[in-house]
Amino acid sequence: MIAVIDYGIGNLRSAEKALQHLGADARLTADAGEIARADKVVLPGVGAFGACMSALRSAGLEGAAKEAATDGRPFLGICVGMQMLFAGSDESDGVPGLGVVDGHITALPVTVRLPQMGWNTLEVTPGSKLGAHLSDPVWLYFVHSYAPERVDPGVVAGWCDYGRRFAAAIEQGPLWATQFHPEKSGAAGLRLLRNFVDA
Repeated sequence: MIAVIDYGIGNLRSAEKALQHLGADARLTADAGEIARADKVVLPGVGAFGACMSALRSAGLEGAAKEAATDGRPFLGICVGMQMLFAGSDESDGVPGLGVVDGHITALPVTVRLPQMGWNTLEVTPGSKLGAHLSDPVWLYFVHSYAPERVDPGVVAGWCDYGRRFAAAIEQGPLWATQFHPEKSGAAGLRLLRNFVDA
């Protein structure tokens, strides 16, 4: 069973529906016990870093999310769900993240139109399990104004350029995360989600 963490923000159901489309037993849940029992866990996120972390804490699911991200089960963070895996973000100064991936979230340069909203290419890191069977580069759908910085290149599964080069996908063992939205990225996004289902 794949638990999609429901902490009451954004369009969390789209990730659940995409996984169900692939035949996975994906369930949107706000039950910490069910998240703990799940075989795999997905943390989506839409909106601002601080609001998402506040909602996760208010729902009493911060501990369940952090445990799932660190206990060796396949885990997938999506968009702000990826950013929440870091210690913090300049978008919400002073609001701590989950702190399970080294690095920090910083603003994209003002020299480009913000937010980045639309399709851009991902340069897939050779050997990445997350990016298996994807073309290189591959077009994926982004909506964001902030992105990871100071990330260990050894955990970067894919790079993107938009104003600056940034880690757009992370693969830290069974912990995967994407700054883009695979559930909105057509066939390529479904292929990535299939990789997660099969992991």
